[in-house]
Amino acid sequence: MNSSLQFITVTSTMRFPKLMVHGNLCAPGPPNNAGYNSNPVPVIIQTESRDKWSKKMDFLLSVIGFAVDLGNVWRFPYICYQNGGGAFLIPYVLMAVFGGVPLFYMELALGQFHRTGAISIWKHICPIFKGIGFAICIIALYVSFYYNTIIAWALFYFYSSFSSTLPWTSCDNAWNTENCTNYFGKDNVTWTNYSRSPAEEFYTRNVLAVHESSGLGDVGYIRWQLMLCLFLIFTIVYFSLWKGVKTSGKVVWVTATLPYVVLLILMIRGATLPGAWKGVVFYLNPKWEKLKETSVWVDAAAQIFFSLGPGFGVLLALSSYNPFNNNCYRDAIVTSLVNCLTSFVSGFVIFTVLGYMAEQRNVNVEDVARDKGELSFFCAASNPKYLLFITYPEAIANMVGSTFFAVIFFVMMITLGLDSTFGGLEAIITAVMDEYPDTLSHRRELFVLGLVVVCFLGSLSTLTNGGAYVVKLLEEFGVGSPIIAIVFLEATAVSWFYGINRFSNDIKSMLGYTPGLFWKVCWVAISPAFLAYIIISSLLNPQPLTLFDYEFPDWSITVGYIIGASSFMWIPIYMVYKLVWTPGSLKQVRQ
Repeated sequence: MNSSLQFITVTSTMRFPKLMVHGNLCAPGPPNNAGYNSNPVPVIIQTESRDKWSKKMDFLLSVIGFAVDLGNVWRFPYICYQNGGGAFLIPYVLMAVFGGVPLFYMELALGQFHRTGAISIWKHICPIFKGIGFAICIIALYVSFYYNTIIAWALFYFYSSFSSTLPWTSCDNAWNTENCTNYFGKDNVTWTNYSRSPAEEFYTRNVLAVHESSGLGDVGYIRWQLMLCLFLIFTIVYFSLWKGVKTSGKVVWVTATLPYVVLLILMIRGATLPGAWKGVVFYLNPKWEKLKETSVWVDAAAQIFFSLGPGFGVLLALSSYNPFNNNCYRDAIVTSLVNCLTSFVSGFVIFTVLGYMAEQRNVNVEDVARDKGELSFFCAASNPKYLLFITYPEAIANMVGSTFFAVIFFVMMITLGLDSTFGGLEAIITAVMDEYPDTLSHRRELFVLGLVVVCFLGSLSTLTNGGAYVVKLLEEFGVGSPIIAIVFLEATAVSWFYGINRFSNDIKSMLGYTPGLFWKVCWVAISPAFLAYIIISSLLNPQPLTLFDYEFPDWSITVGYIIGASSFMWIPIYMVYKLVWTPGSLKQVRQ
C-alpha cells in the first residue's frame, strides 16, 4: 500500500472475501443488492509523507506551464492556416469540447482522488492495465531525450543574440555558402530554389551542422556547444525538481508567466509593423470548403490532444498533490481555456510578422508562406521548428531593436520548454517513487539526479551533426501513435472496467456533486471514439518521413516502429504476467 495513503478497507474485505484470497484483475465493483450503498465515500487521509502544493496557484501554473509549450507557438498557427484559417476553429473547438477537455478532466480527477502516480494508480483502478503506467514512463523518457535538445537550441540562440548585429542577419559569416541570399532592405534580389536565407544557414550549418552528416547512418560527432547548453538546461531542471513540488511550484511562477509577458510585447510590436494586417487576414480568412476534408478534422483532433497533453502521466502526478476536496472540475475548464486561447493568440504574434516579411519582400503573404525554397514558413508541414528557428528570428533581425526582441523571444522559448520538461520528469518521478516508496521515499534527491543523468546521456545522440534526424525519429515514433493508443486504453479502462458510475462517485466524494450526463457520455463513448479516430486515420494515411532534403531510409522507419513498440509492449506483457501469476481462473477472480 502506498505509504502516503491510508485506506479503511474493512468493508471491502468483508464483502469480497474470495477476491482477497484469489487476487483480482480489476478493482471490485459493488454487489447487486438493494441494501448496498452505491455511493460509498472512501476515507482517505493525506499524511505528511506526501508533498502538497504550497498554494493553489502553484498547481495551476504548473499545469498551464506543462500544457502551454513550444507546440502552441510553432504548430497551431501552421495547422490553423493550412486547414482553412478561421474555419479550422470549428473542428478545433468541437474536438476540444468533446475529446480533449473531458480527457483532461478525467486525468485531473483520477490523480486527485487516488493520490498516486501513473504506475501504482492501476492498483486501485484495474491492476491488469498496470502496464499502461510503465509505458507512460518510457514515453516520458523518450520525450526527455529530444525535447530538451530543442530547448538547448533555443539557449544557443539566446547566447548568440547578445551582439549589436545578430549573427543570422548577413551572409558574411564563416558558415555561409554561395547560396546565401539576403533580401531584406535590398531591391531586385533574385531568389531561386537553391537560395538560402542567412537565418536558415545559421540554423542548419552553425547550430545543427547537418551538412556534416549524411543522415542517420552517419550522424557525426557530438557538438560540444550544444552539449554545454543541454548541461545547463538539465542543471536548471534538477534544482527545480529535486525537492518536489514545493520547489517546482515556486519556479513556475517565473517560467509559466514570463512567456505571456513576452507574447504580449511581441504581439504589440508585430501589430505596429508595416503589412501586419495582411498577415492577420491571411491567418483568419476562412476557407469553408476545407471542412469537407477528413484530414482537417484529424489535424484538429491531434492538435488539441497533444496541446492539452492527457496520457503523459503529468496531470495524474501534479493533481495527486492537491487537497482531496480541490475543485478539479474548475481547474480543468480554466487551464484548458488558457491553453487554447494561448494557441490562438500565438497565431497573431506569428502572422503579423509574416505580413511584415511579405511587405519587405514586396510579395503576397501567400508567396512568403508557400514558396521560395526552404525559407518557406509552411515547410513547417515537415518541420514546424522552422518557424521558431528560421522564420521568426529572421523577421526579428530586421526590426529596430532586434537584439532586445531576439533575447526576449528566446527567453520565452526556453521557459515554455522548461515548464513542459518539469511536468514530464515529475510524471516519472511521482510514478516510480509511489510504486517503490520504501526504497525511494527518503532518496528523492538521488533518484532525481539519476533520472536527470539518464536523460542527459540519452540525449547525446541528438547533439550530433545529424542530431536533428534523431530528434525527428523520436518525435515521430517514440511519442505520436503510442501515446494516443495508451490514452485510448486508459479511457476505456476507466470508463468500462473501473466503471463510469464508480468514477462519477469518486468525483462526487471530492466535489460534492456527480458529473453531468455530458461528461459521462464523453468518457464512455465520445472521447474513446475521438482517440480511435486519430489512430485509424494515422494508420490509413501514413506520411513519408523527411527532414530538410533528407528522406528517411526504410531501415530507419523499422527502427522507429521498434522504438514505438518498446513502450507499448509493456501493456500486453503485464497483462500476460498478471493472468499467469494471479491465482484462480479469470471467471473466478472477476466474481
